[in-house]
Amino acid sequence: MPDFDYLAIDEAGRERRGTLRADSADDAKARLDARRLFVVRMEAGVALAATPRSGPALFARRGKRLSSKELTLFTRQLSTLVEVSPLEEALRTISRQSEQDHVRAIVGRVHGGVMEGRRLSEALGADTRSFPTLYRAMISAGESSGSLPTIMERLAALLERQAEIRSKVITAIAYPSVLAVFAVSVVIALMMFVVPRIVDQFDTIGQQLPVLTRVVIGISNMLVGYWYVFLVVGIVIGFAAFQALRRPAIRYRFDGILLRLPVIGRLIRDLHAARMARTLSTMVASRLPLMEGLVLTANTVHNRVLRKASDDIVEAIRGGGSLSAALRRTGVFPPLLVYLTASGEAAGRLDTMLERAADYLEREFDSFTATALAMLEPIIIILMGGIVAVIILSILLPILQLQSLTGI
Repeated sequence: MPDFDYLAIDEAGRERRGTLRADSADDAKARLDARRLFVVRMEAGVALAATPRSGPALFARRGKRLSSKELTLFTRQLSTLVEVSPLEEALRTISRQSEQDHVRAIVGRVHGGVMEGRRLSEALGADTRSFPTLYRAMISAGESSGSLPTIMERLAALLERQAEIRSKVITAIAYPSVLAVFAVSVVIALMMFVVPRIVDQFDTIGQQLPVLTRVVIGISNMLVGYWYVFLVVGIVIGFAAFQALRRPAIRYRFDGILLRLPVIGRLIRDLHAARMARTLSTMVASRLPLMEGLVLTANTVHNRVLRKASDDIVEAIRGGGSLSAALRRTGVFPPLLVYLTASGEAAGRLDTMLERAADYLEREFDSFTATALAMLEPIIIILMGGIVAVIILSILLPILQLQSLTGI
């Protein structure tokens, strides 16, 4: 009875490696299925379960990995080339034309694995940092069903859409953040370097300064004299918050608070729901079993509350329920997603309806970010102008008071 080394994914989306003795590969897969493990690859006597300590796999772990942009470009290039050339020729072409050394090295190792007779999903498994579990599972499904070019095309479209949304999120956060930091820096510079030089001239007035002026001078003196205290306190608070959010219970409560915030909570919920719907739509269209698709998709959700809801959906469907009913029961996903999922299940077009739900939710996000960016810029400028006006007024008031006393 031969031994079979396997790489599988459990219900929580974690990788499981091991060796199983069975009569045949089909018998081994049946046993793993009974243990609720989704087989990514299986070979006889190649020691997949062993952890490599040297050679290309070790270099893959310690060296650079493919960034999200590089992985998206690689997938699009491969999906295009496999339609017109053999897989090994497509990989060799991508490796040769890449300008980055680490990309050439990673793609070269994948090409070498394919030339050794391994499946593409198995060759990708040599670098798990560059090719996530979800990615390799979809490739494996395409190879098993004989529709690798179609799966590659869908996977490339999925990654490109995710990159587009990620770029919009970064833009929506970065622009107002940079503007706000600049505004705060200008105000702090005024309070620490300009105000002290001007208020020194008021010491000879001999009159009590206006309340506004005294308040501004007090804040200025505090910043000049204790700036290092504020800096240390800020660093300590930031570090403490970072450490606290690494604890699952605190992170779960924090993510729950984020979802309950007005406007922002709905935006986060819809964005995560759109990401999950698009990923799940691609996997269903790729003929991956719904349960495996849900397990793998749940791990792409970063919000802990939404991830737990996704895990609850998996348990509900495993108990015999429908996807739409499980979504509705969680109470955290947008009603539109629930409705379109129910319609897709009834019509036998679940992948299409999930894709339409993702399109609608992403359009709402685009509309919101465009409106928010258009409003945030003038709001920040007005606030900065108001603070600067208060500082200038606090300086002018003593001068006006002095003029009134002298009768000028």
